[in-house]
Amino acid sequence: MLRTFLFVLVLWVSPCLMEEAEDSKVNDTFVIEGKVLVTGVKASEWIPHTRVLVDGGQYVGFLRADGAFKVTGVPSGSYVVEVANPTYIFEPARVDITAKGKMRARRVNHIQGNAVVTVPYPLRFKSKQHFSYFQKREEFRVTDMLKNPMVLMMVLPLIFIVVLPKLINTQDPEVQKEMRNMNLMNPKTEMPDLSEMAARMFGGGSAPPKKKEKPAKLKKLK
Repeated sequence: MLRTFLFVLVLWVSPCLMEEAEDSKVNDTFVIEGKVLVTGVKASEWIPHTRVLVDGGQYVGFLRADGAFKVTGVPSGSYVVEVANPTYIFEPARVDITAKGKMRARRVNHIQGNAVVTVPYPLRFKSKQHFSYFQKREEFRVTDMLKNPMVLMMVLPLIFIVVLPKLINTQDPEVQKEMRNMNLMNPKTEMPDLSEMAARMFGGGSAPPKKKEKPAKLKKLK
């Protein structure tokens, strides 16, 4: 009799304990809420293609007709909330939830994780720019041609040839004297005769020496 009574008591108490455990689990989860805005565009063009992702899709939220959202069943912790849309870019936010349900939103900073810049809560996401899936073709520019190494090698010597003579005062007597001395020290070699070069190349031998013209004798006057 006692065993039967204990068995019935356990069956009656266990559902109550399970309900309390489920209620405690529900109370341990919280709701992340906010709103998404895209100015100048009809809501029907972007809301159906937009999702709110918490920690990369661990929790997902959908938008209402006015752009508001609620992500339920989120336990306490720190989460990155981002808006996923194929056309518009939104800046993500980090939401910190304490065990008591206190919410704090701040900007995401992957470089300086300890830097805290708070943002208003409930969250407000506003589109910053469009996604660019195509790279713009580069246009021809004159500066690109001038930056070409071959062009620089051709232009720079010309600049020196044109500019340097103007920088040097050739009317100065000392400069003229130095130029004469340089010409005397480095005499110019005589240019070879083209006929002699052709004769050596095709004739196989040395060109015949040029005959010296004798001066005409003056006739004696009788």
